[in-house]
Amino acid sequence: MDLTHRPRRLRRDRVRGLVSETRLAPSDFIAPVFVDATTEERVPIESMPGHERVPIADSVTRVEEVLETGVEAVMLFGIPESKDPDGTRAWAEDGVIQEATRRITAETDAYVITDVCLCEYTDHGHCGPLEEELRGPDVDEGGSTCEATLTVDNDATLATLEKIAVSHAEAGADMVAPSGMMDGMVAAIRTGLDDAGYEHVPIMSYAAKYESAFYGPFRDAADGAPAFGNRRHYQMDPANAREALREVRLDVDQGADVLMVKPALPYLDIVSAVRREFDHPVAAYNVSGEYAMLHAAAEKGWLDLEAVAIESLLSIKRAGADLILTYFAEDVAQRLSADR
Repeated sequence: MDLTHRPRRLRRDRVRGLVSETRLAPSDFIAPVFVDATTEERVPIESMPGHERVPIADSVTRVEEVLETGVEAVMLFGIPESKDPDGTRAWAEDGVIQEATRRITAETDAYVITDVCLCEYTDHGHCGPLEEELRGPDVDEGGSTCEATLTVDNDATLATLEKIAVSHAEAGADMVAPSGMMDGMVAAIRTGLDDAGYEHVPIMSYAAKYESAFYGPFRDAADGAPAFGNRRHYQMDPANAREALREVRLDVDQGADVLMVKPALPYLDIVSAVRREFDHPVAAYNVSGEYAMLHAAAEKGWLDLEAVAIESLLSIKRAGADLILTYFAEDVAQRLSADR
């Protein structure tokens, strides 16, 4: 047996770290923060242990807690004081994200990214204003009939997303992140920002966002579950990989600065493909269901939570993500800092 080549030589203590190919750092992470205009105290999110909705008055304190762990960037999600069919509170000057952003940017050094979408603001929970879509004809003994169904009006939504993004930039957002998977959303937002004098504000597009079963806890956290139906007509089919590259390429051509893949762990092949195909920074969203399932298994005593959290995030970075939006951000950042 020829044992000239022994890979185990480089797995021993002290040298193992020197040849480690992938490293995590607190600066890799973006921490989600939920700001709730309907409450005056922190509200625990039951399906996401360790996370809370915080009132606007507590938003600065919450972000300072994140910064203390070494994480430098936050993503703000808002729960508005009221909802309507068009989600008008999403671009209100005194809206929850606008007010929280003004406070956070004035009082902290956090890099503030804002979610640009409508699902938390519409009373029907979909990502834009609705229109009737006719399906058919269906032929039966009575002749041809068409069935009407409600769906998101893509082009009407673009004008709304433009207003939301500009309102966030006016409030001081460092970056905006459209997440609705509307065709043409990056071009509309880029035009709106540039026309308003915010050409320096980058766009992190949810360029490949799948219609996933892993979003359940987030919809509890942000009060954004659809009142009817689902989002399969505008979010991507989990079966499709080549389509993801087409979607991402469209966003690149429209001016996206950072490319997001969501979810992360079930779609590491997509993260890797986007990394190989494009030179832009790649972000991955380690979503609420991925977070919750590891917590549930740890509570059963089946897994070591800290170990699987770090291994999961390493796998996302190894696949090619430059940035990771994760609910583990603070806990893992603290561990990384302690290890140093």
